[in-house]
Amino acid sequence: MGAGVKCIITGANIKALGRAIHSLSRIGEELYFEPLDDGLCLRSVNSSRSAYASFTFAPLFFHSYEASGGAVHCKIHMKSVVSVFRSLPSLEKTVEKCLISLNTARSRLVIQLLCKYGVTKTHNLSYQDCESLQAVYNPNSCPNVLRAPARLLSDAVVHFPLTLAEVTLMASPCGKVTLRNYVEEVIDPSKAMLTELSLSREEFLDFQLQKPSEITFCLREFRGLLGFAESTSLPISIHFDHAGCPAVFSVDDTVLEVHFVLATLSDTDNTSQSLSQRPCLPNDDDDFLGDDLDYMIAMETTLAGPSSPPRSPTFCSRPLPSPVQEEPAVYSGSEDEPELEVPGTPPNKKFRSLFFGSVLQNSGRTAEEVLAEDSDG
Repeated sequence: MGAGVKCIITGANIKALGRAIHSLSRIGEELYFEPLDDGLCLRSVNSSRSAYASFTFAPLFFHSYEASGGAVHCKIHMKSVVSVFRSLPSLEKTVEKCLISLNTARSRLVIQLLCKYGVTKTHNLSYQDCESLQAVYNPNSCPNVLRAPARLLSDAVVHFPLTLAEVTLMASPCGKVTLRNYVEEVIDPSKAMLTELSLSREEFLDFQLQKPSEITFCLREFRGLLGFAESTSLPISIHFDHAGCPAVFSVDDTVLEVHFVLATLSDTDNTSQSLSQRPCLPNDDDDFLGDDLDYMIAMETTLAGPSSPPRSPTFCSRPLPSPVQEEPAVYSGSEDEPELEVPGTPPNKKFRSLFFGSVLQNSGRTAEEVLAEDSDG
C-alpha cells in the first residue's frame, strides 16, 4: 500500500477548513498538500515568491486522522479545491461530515461531502507529485512584535478600498501604530488621496517595539488572513523589522498553526543595507549577496497562543461590513457571482523577502538550485 492520508472532519471544523482554503486562494494558484504524522499541512506561494502561507492542522482537529506510508508531497490547482468549498454558508448548513483521502494509484485527491438526507458529493481532484516547498523564516529574531484581536485589524483595514494594492504600517516605541495607504512616488501628490488610521498601544494584546519601523506589504494577502482569524476569533501576531525584511503574520491555537510570510517594500536608499543586514533571516550565506534575486525565504516557528481580546476604544461600533462580507470570492463557480480582480503583490516592485527553496523528496535531482534546506532535516 502506498503513502497516503485518510481523515474525517465534522462539525464547525469543516467550515474552518473551507475558510483556510479561501485564505490560501488569495496567495497562489496552486495548493501544496502535505500530510504529516503530526498533522495536515496546506501551503501556497504566489508567482513572484513574495508571499507564502501555511496552515497546519493538528490530528486533534480531525474526527479521525491517519497518515501512512511515508511522506507525500503534491500540489493541486487552487480553483479545483476552492470549487469544493465554494459556498461556506452552505457547508455549515448542509454538510455533516467531510472525508479526505489520497488515491496514489490514480494520482487523485478524493474529497467527499456527506450531506443531510443521505446526499454524498464526491470530488476527484487530480494532483501532481512535487518537491517540498518550505519557507525559511525566524520571527523570534525580529525586534518588533504586535499582537492584536483580528476584529481590531479588520475594522482598521475596512476603511481602505478593495482595489488598494499595498498598505504601510508605521510603528513607534512611544506607543503609536499607524496604517495608511501606500502612494507611489511617481503619482502627483496633489492628485493622491491619503487614508491614515492610528491605534494606541492599549488596543493591542502585546506591544513590543525595540525600534521604530515602517513597512509596506500587500493588502490582499493580509485580508485573507484577517478573514480566517476573525471567523475563528483568534488574535494575530505580527513579527517585523525594517523595510525590506519579511513580515510574519501568525495565528495559533491548540489544533492549528497559521503563518503568512509577506515581503515588504524595500527602501530604495537602503536597498544595499537590506541585503547586507538581515537580522530576521538565519544563517546568512555570502553567496546570496551576489545573486540577482528580488525575493528570499524562511522556516516555521510556533508563536504564543491566543488570549481574550480587549474591547477596542478606537472602534466602538462597526460602521462598515467586514472584509469577508464585502469582498466576493476569489474564485466564483456561478455566473451570478462576478469576480473582482484585486491586485496582489506586483512582481515588478522592489519587494525583498525570503529565498524559496525546492527539495525533491523522492529522487536525488533538484528542480532548481536549493536555497532552503528541507525542513524535515
